[in-house]
Amino acid sequence: MNGQPVMLNCDLIESIEENGHTVITLTTGSAVVVCERMPEIEARIVAFKRKIYGPREPSV
Repeated sequence: MNGQPVMLNCDLIESIEENGHTVITLTTGSAVVVCERMPEIEARIVAFKRKIYGPREPSV
């Protein structure tokens, strides 16, 4: 919320809640308040996972 960029390990995200602010709770128990809304966070996670693992191969 202070305008500084932060990178979180998306594999440690336990939950994301929106109640005026977006709060990301990690499996470590830490919570981070961010400016982005859930759909943007989801899109960023999906884009990151596709970048790392590639697109899903079609089933044959």
